[in-house]
Amino acid sequence: MFIQTEETPNPATIKFLPGREILTEGTADFRSEDDAVHAPLAQRLFKVPGVEGVFLGRDFVSVTKDASGDWIMLKSLVMAALMEHLSLDLPIVSEQFSAAEGAQGGEADDEISQQIKILLEERVRPMVAMDGGDIVFHRFEDGVVFLQMRGACAGCPSSTATLKMGIENMLKHYVPEVQEVRPVE
Repeated sequence: MFIQTEETPNPATIKFLPGREILTEGTADFRSEDDAVHAPLAQRLFKVPGVEGVFLGRDFVSVTKDASGDWIMLKSLVMAALMEHLSLDLPIVSEQFSAAEGAQGGEADDEISQQIKILLEERVRPMVAMDGGDIVFHRFEDGVVFLQMRGACAGCPSSTATLKMGIENMLKHYVPEVQEVRPVE
């Protein structure tokens, strides 16, 4: 197995590309080992000293290091953990994780929220995923779109510019009701 890596705009995060599917749909963001109770791969990565966050995408894993971590040492340890886990064909996430994710429903979206979600899905998410992250729609309220940056994009120095200059301008152009975009932590 050959695992490629890519730097992300966030210097604390590296994107690992194992050349195989990680999640069949959606994404998963873990900020601690406790968060990863139903994600065996993320749990394994949190055992590597210096790992602060794990983000799973369709075909990649983004790993965020803590402030004391050094990518020179950490990168090879993460690659070894990934390679061992994937080559043994161990589960990425458990059935309980998938069921819990699927249970997250909610009320039917209004027409504006639906338009925003479609734009995010078609125009924004693919670009954000290239940087090892994701963007999640939370709500549209009084002209304000609330979005959460995840993975490599969470805490990235350029995430505010991405939200304000890129996403906000695009949404205002296509959805005149949008006045502003704000981040959700």
